[in-house]
Amino acid sequence: MASHRRSKQASRTRVTVLTATAAAAVALSSQAAQAAPAKPSVKSVKAQVDALYEQAEQATEKFNGAKEKQEKLQKQVENLQDEVAREQSELNDLQDDLGTLASAQYRSGGIDPSLQLFLSSDPESFLEQASALDQLSTKQTEALKQIAEKKRTLNQQKAEAAGKLAELDETRAELGKKKKEVQAKLAKARQLLNTLTAAQRAALAAAENRANRASQRVDLGNDAPASGLAAAALAAARTKLGAPYVYGATGPSSYDCSGLTSWAYAQAGASIPRTSQSQAYAGTRLSMSQLKPGDLVIFYGDLHHVGLYAGNGQVLHAPRTGTVVRFESINNMPFQFGVRI
Repeated sequence: MASHRRSKQASRTRVTVLTATAAAAVALSSQAAQAAPAKPSVKSVKAQVDALYEQAEQATEKFNGAKEKQEKLQKQVENLQDEVAREQSELNDLQDDLGTLASAQYRSGGIDPSLQLFLSSDPESFLEQASALDQLSTKQTEALKQIAEKKRTLNQQKAEAAGKLAELDETRAELGKKKKEVQAKLAKARQLLNTLTAAQRAALAAAENRANRASQRVDLGNDAPASGLAAAALAAARTKLGAPYVYGATGPSSYDCSGLTSWAYAQAGASIPRTSQSQAYAGTRLSMSQLKPGDLVIFYGDLHHVGLYAGNGQVLHAPRTGTVVRFESINNMPFQFGVRI
């Protein structure tokens, strides 16, 4: 009997322990549920991704500016190096001529002390000594002056080339920094998109496809371009409908915003600056009511986006990463002003 009573007490103990364990498990589950962060909504993720794409485009235009500067500096450096080589060649020829004269005098009985000047590395300082000039013939004096002038020019060009090379190195470093900035923004956007389910990403892609299809049916009205140049630029850009946006691209198969507009005007026979900020000052400024098809349209306070006015309140542009060249309402972005080239 005693043994049986102990068994009942043990059973009651086990029940109590199990009950307490279950209660603890429920409490822990509740705490875990409260601690788990809420998964962001598709709307929230899209807003963050769109903001990152806009930041990437801002960085892209700075990247484009650095790239344009690099290309100009590279050309200047190459031209200067060509000039240095040409001046050096002419200087060598002059010095060879004078060397030949000195050799002839040596063979005939010794070099005139004044001709030792021809072998000097600093003929200009010798020329400053007026008495020395009296020892030279007119022809010799003129040759020496030519050498001195060539050396001055050569040294100036070498110094200028060295300065441009240093500036080019700085620009290349800036270009690399801007490229990394763009890539970092795009990588963060991809990470955010990857937090969505496959179905959610498909829904966002479907929305982009609808926007692209709507672009093909847009009504551009009957506005006439302000010039044949503007008409030709717009016509060229229209041939690129559906081309993907790629940062830093200027065609012919992909574009960024200013890459498209600069390419379009180039096809029309006009050269305009590479970046949206520079294009903003490339012509006559216009209000929205003054816009005609083919005019440039500048957006955002820092002028980091540009498109072509297409008529009836529509803009033809390369919007951002993940999109293609298409028509959109001018009211989709903060309009700043138009520019007529």
